[in-house]
Amino acid sequence: MKKHVIILAVLLIASMGFIAPEERTISGKVTSESDGKPLAGVLVKLKGSSINTSSDSQGSYIIKVPSSGGTLIYSLVAMKTKEVPIGNQNRIDVNLQLDVTNPDLKNLADSSPTLQGRVAGVAIQSRGNKMKRFNGNPVAEYKSYDIIENEFQPANTEEYSGISENGFHDPLKDPLSTFSIDVDAASYSNIRRFIHLGQRPPKDAVRVEEMINYFDYDYAQPKGEDPFSITTEISSAPWNPKHKLVHIGLQGKNIAKDNLPPSNLVFLIDVSGSMSDENKLPLLKASFKLLVEQLREQDRVAIVVYAGAAGLVLPSTSGSDKKKIIEALENLQAGGSTAGGAGIRLAYEIAKENFKKGGNNRVILATDGDFNVGESSNDAMEKLIESKRNDGIFLTTLGFGMGNYKDSKMEVLADKGNGNYMYIDSILEAQKALVNEFGGTLFTIAKDVKLQIEFNPAKVKSYRLIGYENRMLKSEDFNNDKKDAGELGSGHSVTALYEVIPVGVESSFDLVDALKYQPVKKQEPVLVTKSDLSNEILTVKFRYKKPDGDVSKLIVHPLVDQHVALEKTSDNFRWSAAVAAFGMILRESDYVKNYSTAEVIQLAQSAKGKDVEGYRIEFINLMKSTPAVAIR
Repeated sequence: MKKHVIILAVLLIASMGFIAPEERTISGKVTSESDGKPLAGVLVKLKGSSINTSSDSQGSYIIKVPSSGGTLIYSLVAMKTKEVPIGNQNRIDVNLQLDVTNPDLKNLADSSPTLQGRVAGVAIQSRGNKMKRFNGNPVAEYKSYDIIENEFQPANTEEYSGISENGFHDPLKDPLSTFSIDVDAASYSNIRRFIHLGQRPPKDAVRVEEMINYFDYDYAQPKGEDPFSITTEISSAPWNPKHKLVHIGLQGKNIAKDNLPPSNLVFLIDVSGSMSDENKLPLLKASFKLLVEQLREQDRVAIVVYAGAAGLVLPSTSGSDKKKIIEALENLQAGGSTAGGAGIRLAYEIAKENFKKGGNNRVILATDGDFNVGESSNDAMEKLIESKRNDGIFLTTLGFGMGNYKDSKMEVLADKGNGNYMYIDSILEAQKALVNEFGGTLFTIAKDVKLQIEFNPAKVKSYRLIGYENRMLKSEDFNNDKKDAGELGSGHSVTALYEVIPVGVESSFDLVDALKYQPVKKQEPVLVTKSDLSNEILTVKFRYKKPDGDVSKLIVHPLVDQHVALEKTSDNFRWSAAVAAFGMILRESDYVKNYSTAEVIQLAQSAKGKDVEGYRIEFINLMKSTPAVAIR
């Protein structure tokens, strides 16, 4: 008996050596040291193992390594190999140098006197008599090269909805400002794509509120029965110290993944010919694989595809059968025209057939938005989505690609479908949206969330909302429970900023000159007296419904100006101000004419905070690279 116990103990100890070590995920971006541009196809390998991956078209990579760490090796033909110890880092960005002594450069010579090739969508023509080629890119031998127009480059047909920037309002005439929340983050990752390519983003691609809400903020978790906490703060506006900046933050309750309701998901995937590019369907597949890894046994997934016609390629399948789901994704290929309307109809039908009462029922549409068959106009697609959302099925849209990207359609579909919208420009963005923010992206905790701010005319001469131009509502919409508004997911935060001109402050943005022949009339004496007696500068009101509810609940929160200096404000306040300022600079706003990108960078650096995932330092580095696209 004793002998058997000893043998069993030995076997148990031996078996411990076969237990897979705990893993952690390392992510980052690989760029060229010479010009800061992303490098694709870089081999990223864990030293002394077979664990490896490669960087995508944006230079981004994700690799899983043992929790004990190790050393990562970065290698690319004709570039100097670099080794980086992992240590305690979860994000590692590296720069690689061109290795001019590498014999591969000489072996890749092209004898043609002039060689034209495409690099990031433009043509390269040598100034010398020879052209070298490595990593698919032509490079002149020890000589410079010119960027010239590529006559074969397809025309840019990207579409963005027009934006007219919000101006100042007089609180005596317009005391109420009402808008729907917006948790979309697509605009930020999209403009990042433009800047990485050395291009200035189109003005209408810049939605300042989406830039602000791309980032997490250190707001307190809600207490009590409401799924929100609310934070307000006020100080000087960095770009105009005479003005005030009001910061309003909502924090959604963070629900642990294991406690989230079961999901009924339908992946609606565009496999038309326009999706064949590397940054479209291949990136889409990789992104959905990350999402599949997050699913539980109680979650279910179906896959619908559409090109010339729509079809079901995977019936509703348990999240535990990850191999089957991933195989279905791997088998997808691009080709044909784009019948988006038919695909949406089929996806909603499948979602309804597998509806989970009390669960998360959602269609996830992944496309470049270039619909051209059937119901393809914005108006037709809006009506189609609106007719389906009453079934309790939400819509998330994931945008991919460039050149023919239809941002205007993607945004409106998510808005009308009670959902959210993200633009996936790299595997790192997929990791952020579908893994790090899994709950916020896919699990709604409140719908039809609306804010209404009432300004005290005894304290405020005029005010303006920064961003949210396409989310504005009428004053009477606030109390109308039939009026659709934005949704908030588990753990999501929403931030809004108002620029305020205090009473008694002269400003170049004053709305009306002082009258010469008569005094300015005030409101009725009783109302003026009431506002004069109050120290409140404004009152925030917001309404929300439960995900399956029809009646909204009201929450009220007043704000008093404590005259806090800008440098004494929270990191939340200064960071949101920096992001907003950069967004306005990109839009060439009249309100930040005397404020430079260098000043924004300084403000952002003072508010970076913990930045565990590295998103804030990435934004700072993005701003530092903007001189290449002629931003002040």
